[in-house]
Amino acid sequence: MAEKDPQWSDDTLLVHDERHSKGAVAPPIYQTSLFTFASYQAMLDRFSGASVQPIYSRVDNPTVSVLLEKMCLIEGGERALAFSSGIAAISNAILGQVQSGDRIVCVKHVYPDTYRLLKSICARFGVSTDFVDGTDLAAIEKSLPGARLLYLESPTTWVMEEQDLRSIATMAKAEAVTTIVDNSWATPIFQKPLQVGIDLVVHSASKYISGHSDTVAGLLVGKQSIIDKLAAETTPYLGAKLSAQEAALLLRGLRTLPLRMQRHQESALAIAKRLAEHRSVTRINHPGLNTRDYSLLQGCGGLFSFEVDDAVDIPAFCDSLSVFRLGVSWGGYESLAMPAAASIIQAGEHNAAIDFGVSPAVNTALHRPRGSASALERSWRSTHQCVSRFPFLKRRCRCSQCSCAW
Repeated sequence: MAEKDPQWSDDTLLVHDERHSKGAVAPPIYQTSLFTFASYQAMLDRFSGASVQPIYSRVDNPTVSVLLEKMCLIEGGERALAFSSGIAAISNAILGQVQSGDRIVCVKHVYPDTYRLLKSICARFGVSTDFVDGTDLAAIEKSLPGARLLYLESPTTWVMEEQDLRSIATMAKAEAVTTIVDNSWATPIFQKPLQVGIDLVVHSASKYISGHSDTVAGLLVGKQSIIDKLAAETTPYLGAKLSAQEAALLLRGLRTLPLRMQRHQESALAIAKRLAEHRSVTRINHPGLNTRDYSLLQGCGGLFSFEVDDAVDIPAFCDSLSVFRLGVSWGGYESLAMPAAASIIQAGEHNAAIDFGVSPAVNTALHRPRGSASALERSWRSTHQCVSRFPFLKRRCRCSQCSCAW
């Protein structure tokens, strides 16, 4: 891994590369399935471990290697691996470290597909999981003796609960429990869990790291000893490799990540604060509005959720959205909204939305805060609710649904 200049900011690290072949600014895309050898001895040297020449792109591609080096530098990790999806990164990180009879501890309100992995695949192979309140340090500490892994997500899905990562890392080390944190929401721009003793960080790189909603990918960064073992014993055989083309797209996304995260933060906070003034909004789940003394966050992503009272017609509200689109995922340039009902009625067993309880959610992306807020205001009005109940609109009511005549 390249040395990090202590005087360089994250912005500089992400835009500065070593000189590429023929003076290219962007690294070459090695669109090849395999790499050949100049001689018999060169091939033997590689297979014996005496050289590091790439062999096969399923496990080793130079374009992917540039991406991994960047991720190590920005997260403060010793080694990284890349995958074809976020859940592939999570699956490798978990399945590569457990065996039948092991026990995992996981925070509640975890990403739904992580929940399904733990409750279905892991359980099928005799690995049990205990789910704990991530905000309750005493409950976490009590659950750790005898556990193999502790899986965290800070902040969590839907309810955006943070964990005290520094204290939890210390407790886990005392019990020899390996810690994994999903850092997709904050990215290494706003949170660096490895710096406080967390062992591994996973990313759904499809989100902010890509930033353009055109790539599905996952990343795993952390301790050399753990990732060396995964790379030797697990990752090559699960086969969820990242292509050179997608690695190049992720590198493109990393270049502007600090700038984009600042805009995501500004947009989401502006809309969250406007919604907090709304009489029918009963709760805002946003770490920027509910700060914790133990928080590692240096900023906030654009994803948050809000809860509304019974006066709000949620289907009508969703159908009237214009700037916001209805969809899963987040972190791209588009603004998205997702009602909790979609997750609650999702087919299949092990539904985290039902088991943990969730609320209607909204995601803001790279739109200007004023434009996104205005779009939400128009959607509120189209549901025919009296504007006198929504003071943040600051307009004279002229409805036809009540005496105020908006």
